[in-house]
Amino acid sequence: MSTPHETDVLVVGAGPSGVAAAVMAASLNLRTVIVEADSVGGKLHVIGALENVPGNWSTGPQLADALAADLDRLQQAGRCSVMQGRAASVAGYDDRAELVLEDGRALSAQLIVVATGVAALAPPDADWISAPAHSSVPPLWRTKPADLAGRTYVLGGDRPLGTWLRTHPHSSTMLHVLCPPTDDYKIAEVAGDERVRIVPVSHVVLSPMAYGDEWSLQVKDRQGEHKSYVAKTVLNNLGNTPAGLDGLASVEDGYCPPGIQHPRIRVAGDLRSAQFQRVTTAQGSGAEAVLASYYASVVKPC
Repeated sequence: MSTPHETDVLVVGAGPSGVAAAVMAASLNLRTVIVEADSVGGKLHVIGALENVPGNWSTGPQLADALAADLDRLQQAGRCSVMQGRAASVAGYDDRAELVLEDGRALSAQLIVVATGVAALAPPDADWISAPAHSSVPPLWRTKPADLAGRTYVLGGDRPLGTWLRTHPHSSTMLHVLCPPTDDYKIAEVAGDERVRIVPVSHVVLSPMAYGDEWSLQVKDRQGEHKSYVAKTVLNNLGNTPAGLDGLASVEDGYCPPGIQHPRIRVAGDLRSAQFQRVTTAQGSGAEAVLASYYASVVKPC
């Protein structure tokens, strides 16, 4: 049975891609609701330096504040509303798309743009690390130089490493980066930094020491040789895992490419692919998700 459209466009997630989708939808006179579980801007709040985003933004929190101001402006004009809630699943039908929240609320629209992004991997999630279940170490991107004590090891060579180094140009602490083959292409931008020592590895066994607060790292390098290290500080820089919703079509790595979704469901931002996780590509994809649906007559003002 057909359900009346509650709105024209539902946007799930108020990060850079979600806000871009909402701004584009409002500009097309589409009634828009954006659903966000936490704060507007998402991970922008913990990005210390922005160097590849047009607009003269120097930090993530600056841009997050600007995105929040965009949504405030649209709400005051009656062109968009923001709803607190955590999405659970989506479904597409011939005449509508539906979103169900974790608290059981159900919403419908002509179009749903899913911009839920990615979540940080924990050491037990990485196939090249053996670690106790539920073990966790602090993320690199939330760590300040003053927090680093003793010999510091970084698990993984994901791109936040370069951001951290640019954010803290005066830090003199040497970062020993345990890098699996899958991260080799990511570390080129930091390979020349004297504060980084790249340690190519094939496998790491991470475990807390029986006494004290140090960590044991049993490292197997790519030639099959084994080495043992004891570290006071171990930081997580493993990258992300897609934070998709039930009902989305995904590929083997868990990401949700736009081209395989129902026509009334669009995916924008980091959730699309591991290769295009940048603020600017996220913003462009959010705007394009709405615009492409509009010109395809999937969504029109009611």
